[in-house]
Amino acid sequence: MKHKSVDYLALVLPKVLVYILLTGLILLLNSFSKINAQSKGSIIGNISDQFGNLPGAKISIEGLDTVVTTDIDGNYRIEIDPGNYVLTTEFIMYVTISKPAIVKAGETTTVDFLLETGFSIDQPISLGSRSVPNSSLKNTAAVNIITPNEIANISKNELSQVLHYLIPSFHSTNQTIADGTDHIDPASLRGLGPDQVLVLINGKRRHSSSLLNLNGTVGKGSVGTDFNSIPITSIERIEVLRDGAASQYGSDAIAGVINIILKKQSETIVVDNRAGITTEGDGFQVFSAVNFGLNIGEKGFVNVTAEYRNRESINRAGDYNGAVYSNDPIEDQQLITANNFYQQTGYSGRRVMEIGNASTQNLGLSFNGEFTLSADANFYFHGGRNYREGKSKGFYRFPKDQDRVVLELYPNGFSPEILTDIQDDAITMGIKGMRNSWNLDFSHTIGVNRLDYTINRSNNASLGITSPRTFYAGGFVYQQNTTNLDISRTFGWLKGTNIAFGGELRVENYQIIAGEEASYVFGGSTYINEFDEELPRATGAQVFPGFQPENELNKFRTNTSGYLDIEANITDNLLLKGAARYASYNDFGDQIIWKLSSRYGFGDNLSARIGFSTGFRAPSLHQVFFQNISTQFINGESVQVGTFNNESAIVTDALGVDKLKPELSNSFNAGVSGKIHDNFTFALDYYLIDIKDRVVLSGRFSEGYEEIFEPFGVSSVQFLTNAIDSRTSGFDGIFAFKTPINTGVINATLGFNITNTKIEGGVKVPTSLLGEENVLFNREEIARIESGQPNFKLNSLFSYEINKFRFQLVNTYFGEVEYLHPEDGNLDNFVLNEFTGNIETRDQTFMPKLITDIEVSYQFNNYIKLGIGGNNIFDVYPDEHRHSANTENGNFIYSRRVQQFGIRGANYYFKLLLLL
Repeated sequence: MKHKSVDYLALVLPKVLVYILLTGLILLLNSFSKINAQSKGSIIGNISDQFGNLPGAKISIEGLDTVVTTDIDGNYRIEIDPGNYVLTTEFIMYVTISKPAIVKAGETTTVDFLLETGFSIDQPISLGSRSVPNSSLKNTAAVNIITPNEIANISKNELSQVLHYLIPSFHSTNQTIADGTDHIDPASLRGLGPDQVLVLINGKRRHSSSLLNLNGTVGKGSVGTDFNSIPITSIERIEVLRDGAASQYGSDAIAGVINIILKKQSETIVVDNRAGITTEGDGFQVFSAVNFGLNIGEKGFVNVTAEYRNRESINRAGDYNGAVYSNDPIEDQQLITANNFYQQTGYSGRRVMEIGNASTQNLGLSFNGEFTLSADANFYFHGGRNYREGKSKGFYRFPKDQDRVVLELYPNGFSPEILTDIQDDAITMGIKGMRNSWNLDFSHTIGVNRLDYTINRSNNASLGITSPRTFYAGGFVYQQNTTNLDISRTFGWLKGTNIAFGGELRVENYQIIAGEEASYVFGGSTYINEFDEELPRATGAQVFPGFQPENELNKFRTNTSGYLDIEANITDNLLLKGAARYASYNDFGDQIIWKLSSRYGFGDNLSARIGFSTGFRAPSLHQVFFQNISTQFINGESVQVGTFNNESAIVTDALGVDKLKPELSNSFNAGVSGKIHDNFTFALDYYLIDIKDRVVLSGRFSEGYEEIFEPFGVSSVQFLTNAIDSRTSGFDGIFAFKTPINTGVINATLGFNITNTKIEGGVKVPTSLLGEENVLFNREEIARIESGQPNFKLNSLFSYEINKFRFQLVNTYFGEVEYLHPEDGNLDNFVLNEFTGNIETRDQTFMPKLITDIEVSYQFNNYIKLGIGGNNIFDVYPDEHRHSANTENGNFIYSRRVQQFGIRGANYYFKLLLLL
């Protein structure tokens, strides 16, 4: 017993002594802190606008490094030595205010701020200039800002849709029956291609996706950025530079630059929940996100976002009116009735396909942070991971087509599914600071995008009854490593001169991964056709044959560049700017590009700008090396189409096509910005963009080449080539108005874009293909470049905030788009329109449409906000196909080739926002 007591004391006594020592230390430190506190004073206060408190507003003290932010209730506190100070508060889209404060030892001084809303034109921007950020009124280029308020109150759940409905010159719609493009929306600026706009995150280059758009959509033959892999809840604001800026930021910036600024707030936990459904009862969407921040030391922070999106598919297919079991109409109808065909497809009426939006499930994580390393240097970082699962459908395979359908597996045919797994990873780390009055910024960015295909509810007909029903078909990987060094300094020469220079090293990697053998192998199975002939069945998984081992590749590219950027304020009103960049590719040689621009200020509230620049864009690795065989439906018939790269013998030797060249561009911009009576701003800009040797996907070569193509197992061949030169001209206009009324505030913005693109000088063909211009790039593809995007677009946003209510009305007017049939307009290609009974062409112009969105929200308190609203409340759809031949046996009511805004129709939602 005594022995156990000794052991117990030996075990407990040291812990008691440690506790006593720690308690004493804490009491001692506490007494020192009280003594220290008595020698200091405090400044406390609240920052609000007329509607309530403003969490996250910044308060700084003139002449000191002290910066604090308000908490969830809009309150702040500063401990400081006694003295006289000037406090300045700033919050994006609010007018900055400064107030004096007298601090006495041991006393508390209260300084409150009531802020008034301002305009985006007044806000400091980071694009277009490498000097200290200035407003658009002091920039040589046109820059739009999408504000935090606009992002928080827009009714869209995906970034591409946010930009589509807020930026007039931006275009991105959901695609349908387009393989991987159903899952990664192509996006463009100023009517150009997805690969002609540069995307930045916090000023650092964002990687592109691994998908090359091959189907008949906007951006065919190009590679873009997957905007929807960036959580919208992580975004503070978005800057859109509408100017050629390749010499400033690198290739891809032909149409402009989109810079996404991530949140820095560390005061609140924001929980955003949304749910909505269409009036058709499909397309149910769930959105749930959380954003929060933490302070690191005195000045550091980390902001984290998690976002979940789930979007069910929609179906706007028409009733099928073609053959199912037999090409004999009487026999076919008998078999349809006997087999109860339309009841087993899983769709209503006589639908056999799902045409609309693919279903997707998306989980994204994002972070953004910065902390102090020393008095002169900070370490910053941002990045994230996004994972998306998608499911879309392909054309129905009917039992009559025994070359594609194994009847023992699918006696009634099947609707194949394309399942995608898309993983997108990015991280940026860097150090920025000042040394000898020079601003230094050194960073490294890694971005990876991977897309994998799984084909479900399908068969490889050539394997017969041994065919699997599910196949891994392979995929793509794209990785980009970018290292940047940026150095700048402002000198007192003239009225202020800023010199900036730096360099970039970019290493890219593109991979194609082969699918499992069953997805592409020829199994030797045959069938008997209606003429009693024994013929081989189609090879590969239906809807998407897998990538073969010979298609696998792992290619690298390096690009080094250096730039010089000089801005000189010649007078108080005149700013001149010059920039030059030298770029060197290991595969496309060297190039020097440059830009000259200027701004002249007519007082403080009106300025004019003008600029001319050159650009250089090397074809992407995808465009240079992609190669695959796919099943495409052409005029209702299944065709094995081989896409071969410009390194392959079939393209360079058999067809005599030259290897790809870089795109060269010239860009001219002129505009004016102004502010009137502190409640109205405007910006008007004209642009002219010439692009030489644009990289496009050719048409399908088949007739006359059968013997050449047969060994490759394809009946048709296409490739990427520099086939056209183009000229794009247009106008951008943005107007903003705000005014108090009664106890509320009205905010209104109106923006428009007019774009006209024309192909200059006709289609360019190699000598070996003279006379084949209409095959290389036919009238349908020309129309896709010239009129496949709306020629006019108008965005308006009107909001009225009063007490705790907010009312918002958004109208978007989409101009016309045009589809031209691939064949030329001779009488032999005119067909009977079953709808009208007239002999007509298949060409069609789809008329302008107006889409209206509305939302009403109520702020219960500082912590809870509820909103309800509707998108496209008048249930507007694009024009229906005028010609029955374009519906592909009744399946397509609406065009899948050219789209203005999708075919979702009216849909309604509710939003619950929590601030904790």
